This record gives sequence, C-alpha cells and structure tokens, in this order.
Amino acid sequence: MAAQPPKPVGERSMGSPQEAARCIYFSESPESGLQEHYSNLCMEKSQKINPFILRILQEVDEEIKKGLAAGITLNIAGNNHLVPVERITGEDFWILSRILKNCLYINGLDVGYNLLSDVGAYYAAKLVQKQLNLIYLNLMFNDIGPEGGELIAKVLHCELFVTLMWLNHYTFEIMSNKSKMCVKSSLENLDLILSIDKLLEESTVHIGRMLKENHYLAVLHMCKHDIKNSGIQQLCDALYLNSSLRYLDVSCNKITHDGMVYLADVLKSNTTLEVIDLSFNRIENAGANYLSETLTSHNRSLKALSVVSNNIEGEGLVALSQSMKTNLTFSHIYIWGNKFDEATCVAYSDLIQMSRLKPDNTDVEPFVVDGRVYLAEVSNGLKKHYYWTSTSGESYDHSSNAGFALVPVGQQP
Repeated sequence: MAAQPPKPVGERSMGSPQEAARCIYFSESPESGLQEHYSNLCMEKSQKINPFILRILQEVDEEIKKGLAAGITLNIAGNNHLVPVERITGEDFWILSRILKNCLYINGLDVGYNLLSDVGAYYAAKLVQKQLNLIYLNLMFNDIGPEGGELIAKVLHCELFVTLMWLNHYTFEIMSNKSKMCVKSSLENLDLILSIDKLLEESTVHIGRMLKENHYLAVLHMCKHDIKNSGIQQLCDALYLNSSLRYLDVSCNKITHDGMVYLADVLKSNTTLEVIDLSFNRIENAGANYLSETLTSHNRSLKALSVVSNNIEGEGLVALSQSMKTNLTFSHIYIWGNKFDEATCVAYSDLIQMSRLKPDNTDVEPFVVDGRVYLAEVSNGLKKHYYWTSTSGESYDHSSNAGFALVPVGQQP
C-alpha cells in the first residue's frame, strides 16, 4: 500500500518540535518514517529500491527518533564510502525528491559523484523550488549536461535561499553564459571549476561583470579555468567595486607575474578578501614581490595566501616571509613546491620559532641536518580535502582545510 501524502504543517497542533518534525514526513502510522515512505513510493511507481538510499534514510530516521529534528544534511554522495555503493540515477532521484520536498528539517543534500544526468537535474530544480529550507545542494560530477544546467540556472535565478551549491562538471561549461550569470547572481558561495573550459577566458569576462553587481557572493572557486593574465585583470577590475567576496580561488591556471600587478594593486584598497589561492600558477619572484610589497605597506585584511608550486625562488619567498613580520593580520601562508634556498629555510624557520607563524598555518616544517636548516612538507593547506575526505581520523581538520575554516560560508564538503 502506498504511503499517504503528508499533512500540511498548519493543519493541526504538532506538540513538541520533535513531534512536529516526525509529523512532517510520517504517513498514517506514527511508527513509519522516511525509509518506509521511500519503499512504499518505489513500489507504487514500480521503481527499483536503491539499497544505498534506503540505508541513508534509515540513519536519518534514527536521528529523528533521537530528537535531532532540524538542520540535517542528507549525505548520499557516491564517493565518500569505504564499501561499494549503488550510485543513484536520475530515476532514483525522482523518487527521493518526492519524499524530500516535504521534509522541512532537512536543509542540505549531497548527491555528488552519482549518475543523475539531466534527468536528475530536472528533479533537483523542482526540489529547489518546493523545499524552501534547502540551503545546501551538491551536484558535482553527475554527468549533468547543458540542458540540465539550464534548468538549474533558471530556478536559481528566482530561488535566492540556496546559499551554497557545487556544480563541478566536465560538460557543464557549455551551458550558455546567460544561464551562468543566473547561477552566479543567486548564490553566496559558488564553486565554478569548469575543467577544460571550451569558452576559455570569455566566461571570465562575464564573471567579472557579475562581481561588479553581486553583493552577496562570498566565495568564488575558479581553479582549472585556463585563466591568464587578462582574465585575472578582469576579476581584479571587478573587485574594486565588490564588497562581499572573501575567498578567491584561482589555483591551477596560467597566471604569471604580470597578473600579480593587478592583484597587488586591488589589494591596496580591498578590505574584504581574506583568503587567496594562487597555487599551481607561475607568478615567480616578481609576482611574489608585488604581493609582498602590498601586504607589507597597505593591506590589513588578507589572512591566508597560497603560492604553492609557482616557480618562486628564495628572493620572492623571503620577501613574503618579511611581510608577515609587519602585517599581523596575515597569518597563513603555503609555499611548498617552490625553489627553497638556505635563506628561505632560515626565514620560515625563524617565523615558526618566534611563534609568528603557527605550525598549523603553513605547509612546511623546519628541520636541521649538519647544522643547516631545511624545510619539509606538512599536510596542511587551504583545501586538502576538497575532492575527498579522510578515511581515518578527523574527516574535517582546520589545518588541512584552512580556507573553509577562515571563511565558513554555508555547508562545506
């Protein structure tokens, strides 16, 4: 027998908050829950039951019975598990969305690394429209093409309550620029990794225009976007007029020291940027010197800078270390993958030993061999657990994910 539709919240008294939460999704029997509702709906629609979804819903039911009745994030990601799981399809998500649209205590949904495709994107867009408590939705790596991307973009243009959404995908970049703009203007935190972007820097121009108008966006990830110096110039021009962006990630691009001229200049007047990730570019000594001069003499808002693997030599690395001595706001720096000389090793060793640079706030650790100081790599960074979570120990460590700790906007992965 199929489960009955849940009664609207306002139709009768709910009693305690726990009872109210249970009444939102229970059918006629007070002992039923999401798990039973899902099974019944699958039978009614002749849809195969996905054991992965069933197990996750059972865990949520148990949390509800314990009194955890609000702010639940449903984690059905296909990559965070030690045992094989049956990844969910667009048809699976159709059933799931019918259940979740009335679950007001669930405010987050992670279905990344599954097989949703454009079918799932359609039902995700419907869910965003109907589930007004949803503030976190992760759809990264789900084979969502341009058609599905258009649907999501259109609904996000109207639904402003979604504060964090992950849309990483290798085919998503061919979505029209107009729809991209809809997405960008609707979110507070947008992860925009458009790997192998066929539009090259044209889309960077549109993002720059968006930053001039958007006063809500707090975090912008644009790694692997093929940004060159002209692209970073577009972003920096926009940052003169932007007063909300706190975290800028332009790692894994093609930015050189010429691009740092624009970034260093905007940092002289910008008072909102707190975290900048320049990892895996090629700013070299000249670029590091531009940044060091600004951080020493002008900027007092930036807290963290990553210049990992930027072909910087001793001169530039030492200059950045000197800026930490005068700029007390500048507390996190990541330099591994550059060219360390003895002066570099001594400079960062001194910062750590005088407690100016905390060991958890950098990715190097000094050691001495035959009276000479060297630097070893430490597993700290702005986003070490960006695409994966640790299978042992703490799944979220501030020293490994300092960017998310410094700018905690919305639900993080």
